[in-house]
This record gives sequence, C-alpha cells and structure tokens, in this order.
Amino acid sequence: MTEQLEAMPTDWQRALAIVAHPDDLEYGTAAAIAGWVDERREVSYLLVTRGEAGIATMDPGKAAFVREREQRASAAVVGVTSVEFLDHPDGVIEYGPALRKDLAAAIRRHRPELVLTINHHDTWGGVAWNTPDHRVVGRAVLDAAGDAGNRWIFPELSAAGLAPWDGVRWVAVSGSPSPTHAVEVSGGVERAIRSLLEHRAYIEALTDEDPESYCRTFIEQATSMASARFGGRPAVGFELFPR
Repeated sequence: MTEQLEAMPTDWQRALAIVAHPDDLEYGTAAAIAGWVDERREVSYLLVTRGEAGIATMDPGKAAFVREREQRASAAVVGVTSVEFLDHPDGVIEYGPALRKDLAAAIRRHRPELVLTINHHDTWGGVAWNTPDHRVVGRAVLDAAGDAGNRWIFPELSAAGLAPWDGVRWVAVSGSPSPTHAVEVSGGVERAIRSLLEHRAYIEALTDEDPESYCRTFIEQATSMASARFGGRPAVGFELFPR
C-alpha cells in the first residue's frame, strides 16, 4: 500500500514563505495559503529575487518591475498583503553567509512558527533537474531557521534590534519529491488558479497555450498529485522538517 501523508500541523499562527522567484508560490502552494488565510492565520511572502531573468523577451530592468507588480497582485488574490523582495540576482543566487544572514534577519523580523520554501533537492523526482536558485534558496532557508535563533550567529542583527527568534517549529518544503505531509485545499483551488494567472506576462512568454487553460490545468494537476495519499481530496504536499 502507498504510505499515506500526514496532515500538516495546525497549531500555529504566523508563517513566512521564502522562495527564489515571483511565481514560485503560485504553482500549487498558494492553494494551501488561501485556506490558511481564510482561517485568519498570518502569512507573509519573501522573494529572494525579483525574477528579472525570467522573461527571455523582456529586458531585466523592465521584467523586474513587471514581475514584482504581478507578484503583489498574485499574493492579494489569496489574501496576502505582506510581500518583500531581497534583490539577490536572479539565476545566480549564491549560497553563503550573506544569503543566510538576509533570511535569518527576515525570520527574526516576522517571527514565524512555520516557514515555507520550495524544493531544495537536485530534481523534482526522476530526471527533471531543479534550478540552481531553488536548490540554493531551499537549503539556505533550512539553515537560516536555525541561524535566526542563535544569538552568536550574525550578532550584528541583534545590535540592529533584531533579537534572536527560536520559535520556528517547522520548515515545510513544497514541490519536494519526498512529501511527508499534506493540507486539503478544496476551498483554495480556484483562488490558486487566479493567483497563478496574475503572472500573465511571465506565462505568455513561457507557453503558447492559453494562459487561463495553462493555469487551470497546472493547478488541478498539482493539487491532485497528493490526493491518492491523502484520502482522495485535492491537496498540496510538503516535506516537513520539524525543529
């Protein structure tokens, strides 16, 4: 028998979603976020880049502006109003102390119990190779969750008024080829589709398919992938790392 996924924890109030690019959260995770916002939980977004290298037909300077605008509109569809950008260079994010420090600072500032990020593994499962930015950011988030609570790592953050926050209880990785948990998302699927559709400039450059059809097909497939291991319900899977 296929091992069933456990239900995501519900005893939390604040979450911080940290990903590399505008649109990373909209390829499924937003369906879960919509439901959490409905439950009056606080969810904030932190984008490590502005996705300026993501549209081949658009100059990076213009793309950064367009993709930031699309991300804020996309977040609003699922009820998220806090959207921040770190301005690391799209496509060539470097893993190291500078990135960990920026992420630790954000975690200390937002004080989340749950941190969300995107697949940090080499592949999506099988032979579909993951991008460098996803791998780097995902791994840095897992490390920064610990950095945020250690007063002796990046002590300059404390000097700047960002006290250590050791309250992160879980890091949940979306898109992982090894999910352990899931959340039922029946009430968030339509909003997730609309949220992804807000990235219209990106999608129109990505595919010749009708954007609305593209978004609906992708989200419906994404939320059905975990169904067989979660009672047949539309769901979003996560690889959960307790702390």
